Amino acid sequence: MTPRPPGPDQPTTTSPPQSPNPNPNPNPSQSPTPSPTPSQGPSPSQGPSQSQSPRAGTTSGAGAGAGAGDGDGAGARARAWAELLRLPALFTVPGDALAGAATTGNRPNPRTLLAIASSLCLYEAGMALNDWADQAEDALERPHRPLPSGRIRPPAALVAAGALTAAGLALAAHAGRPALAVAAPLAATVWAYDLALKRTPAGPAAMATARGLDLLLGATATGGSARPALPSALTLATHTLAVTTVSRGETRGGSPLAPLAALATTGTLAWTLTRTPQAPGTAPSRYPAAAPSRHPAAYTLRTVLAAAFVATSGRPLLHAALNPSPPLTQRAVGGGIRAMIPLQAALAARSGALASALLTAALAPAARRFARKVSVT
Repeated sequence: MTPRPPGPDQPTTTSPPQSPNPNPNPNPSQSPTPSPTPSQGPSPSQGPSQSQSPRAGTTSGAGAGAGAGDGDGAGARARAWAELLRLPALFTVPGDALAGAATTGNRPNPRTLLAIASSLCLYEAGMALNDWADQAEDALERPHRPLPSGRIRPPAALVAAGALTAAGLALAAHAGRPALAVAAPLAATVWAYDLALKRTPAGPAAMATARGLDLLLGATATGGSARPALPSALTLATHTLAVTTVSRGETRGGSPLAPLAALATTGTLAWTLTRTPQAPGTAPSRYPAAAPSRHPAAYTLRTVLAAAFVATSGRPLLHAALNPSPPLTQRAVGGGIRAMIPLQAALAARSGALASALLTAALAPAARRFARKVSVT
């Protein structure tokens, strides 16, 4: 960012001279060099400027410049991994396990925390594997992504996916056999989606299955059974199916039908979250722990959260339906991902777990703030 010092025979200026240089043999090192600007991309703002001279910090300037260059390089690598793993999307993960735990009628316990940690690892494994599998496509449509831009080597992304998967399964095993019995097919679904199913008609269903299993992971780790969590898992999977279907047009655009269908799905799910189907005098639920709580505070909270769910997901979906261009479609997908948080919180509130609902909802502001720095799509 600091201009190069002029040579002893050149006047000190802050802008290029307005007349030709009288020196017939100018020193190339003194010619103006355009400095990188933020418009070159979030991370490449450091990468491209150093690619032509990797040791620029040591060939000129004092040793302090080299130290600054090392710090900038470490920051660039950290940002590249944050982009690869889409770190802001992590805020949408803990609510799966908490919503699942709420359906069991038990308070979150240490096994619930293990389920959350397992979910985080498996989710990030899917992110790393996704970019590794999409190298060729991203080189054409998203050359700024960490792998095609060269900021992260593809083998490193694949190793990270494998290590995170192993860590996720190990954490689930520590939570108990029922949790591992759900985590294993969850990991298999993640790998199958990224490597084989993503571009097939089964792709959205596979992603929806993975999200539903993630909620069941929290239920089995906390209470040992997945049955009470099936209605909540189906709700979360339905929303995921709609968002994943919309995401298929985020690079090329597409038909307004997918956003419209997702918008209708959002409204339907919000309605199911606010209604109380088990009126007095009716037969009890087959799974009592999964029955909606009739506490006034729980009803009020889940109504507010359902409204937040509609606002987060519905508005960008409406814009994408009116104009299904790639930018608006990407915003709709990002909104759908962030809407997972109020949806999870509403599911927890519906089961009467008000503390879990509030804790989950508290993640939304952080997800929104960090999504402005690193894209979740």
